[in-house]
Amino acid sequence: QVHLVESGGGLVQAGGSLRLSCVASGDNLSRYGMGWFRQALGKEREYVASIDESGETTYYANFVKGRFTISRDNAKNTLYLQMNSLKPEDTAVYYCNADSARPGDDWWGQGTQVTVSS
Repeated sequence: QVHLVESGGGLVQAGGSLRLSCVASGDNLSRYGMGWFRQALGKEREYVASIDESGETTYYANFVKGRFTISRDNAKNTLYLQMNSLKPEDTAVYYCNADSARPGDDWWGQGTQVTVSS
């Protein structure tokens, strides 16, 4: 079982930056592809970015390309999301996900709130 804890959310003005962290415990994070998702109030959860097990390959949703950077430190069992040039529409609860691609081996954190004021 993997336990994920996100942190780093908060209130920021438009154009500002935040860095989210997701610390994993219970298993070696290097076995998992990792990702960030978000869910705004009244909307469905949506994909933001992901990174492969080694950290060499990253993927982004079009709406964050050039503004957000996903990274990981397997030695620290930690996933990061650097968010720059934040917009009010980035306001959401951000969730960390770990997925080994094995059936049932898919884990979520409790989320961290990001609020961007205009």
